[in-house]
Amino acid sequence: MITVEEAEKIILNESFDYGTENVPLVKSLGRILAEDLYSDRDLPPFNRATVDGIAINIEAYHSGTRTFLIKGTQAAGDNPINVTEKNSCIEIMTGAAVHECFNTVIRYEDITIENSCATINPGAFKPYQNIHLRGKDKLQGEILVEKNKVINPAVIGISASIGKTNLLVRKLPRVLVVSTGDELVRIDETPSPYQIRQSNGLTILATLQKYKIRAHKIHLKDDKKNIELTLKKSFEEYDVILLTGGVSMGKYDFIPDVLQRLGVKKLFHKVKQRPGKPFWFGKKAKNKFVFAFPGNPVSVFMCLHRYFVPWLRKSMALKETKEYAILGNDFEFPIELQFFAQVELHMNEDGQTIASYHDTNGSGDFSHLAETNAFIEFPANQNTFKKGEALRIWRYN
Repeated sequence: MITVEEAEKIILNESFDYGTENVPLVKSLGRILAEDLYSDRDLPPFNRATVDGIAINIEAYHSGTRTFLIKGTQAAGDNPINVTEKNSCIEIMTGAAVHECFNTVIRYEDITIENSCATINPGAFKPYQNIHLRGKDKLQGEILVEKNKVINPAVIGISASIGKTNLLVRKLPRVLVVSTGDELVRIDETPSPYQIRQSNGLTILATLQKYKIRAHKIHLKDDKKNIELTLKKSFEEYDVILLTGGVSMGKYDFIPDVLQRLGVKKLFHKVKQRPGKPFWFGKKAKNKFVFAFPGNPVSVFMCLHRYFVPWLRKSMALKETKEYAILGNDFEFPIELQFFAQVELHMNEDGQTIASYHDTNGSGDFSHLAETNAFIEFPANQNTFKKGEALRIWRYN
């Protein structure tokens, strides 16, 4: 049995680059950008008015001119109007291009218009006031968005602004989710007093959808031969198999033996942790990976977020993120195992993330997962934890 840190290291060392593919911009939300995005022109591409008002030459104002003859009106998208007389101006709208003959825009609020003339009210005005200068944000050829970022609405908008109809993104692994156990029935069935509905598989599917993985799901009864035949075929179609159940020491826990028979190299089985102690991880030739989680719902949920999600993020070239929270209450755990407890997170008045521990009834008690936000990780090298300690957390809600 290995430690949590050893399990994490083994799994992350097996991250795998699945390559790249082009997808339409409108379908890229949530994917991982695999290319840098460059500005195709200066941003902004012209001197741009940032308010509605009049465009003037500030030198005329500083020479004593206060009333300017209005020579025209320019809207956003119009060709810029050139005026040669310094005591003339134009009305200009927000977003419109400012001709180089003008170097200041005065707001409507600061002028009075009468008889086609604009008189500037008393105030302090300076060159290039209310003008967003060409290239001030980015110059042509500069990077707008670096690769290996999650494509969010802001990235979509930036991509559209530079004419990207398609984006190069990281390919996603093909994933199969397999639940096992005779005690499990479909969610549309009424279980007997000693059966339960299949929930683990759907929980995993929902988590994967957050990362844009559209996995397939099957359920297998505790039939060793059928499990072996099904998994053998599945390795031909999928890159990653996520199993739930059948990995402990029971008479019907066939998964470890079946995986060995199928040539899957066991990288570890059992981790010094609670929940999820029987967790199994292995690799088959051609970079096929197996994450075999215990069947208890909380064990599945914890192992998925503690091990598979970090592996997926690293495989997708996303930067590692570590998040910590302040323990909101004293806690004792007398067993020499790394313990993952469900906590409810909130922000205090000092801007600190506080984690309040929720007492549960073990790895089969999934009733609190909807009202909590994360697992907090209690290290195995101590048994008593005091309110105010900072500990690592793994968010799931």
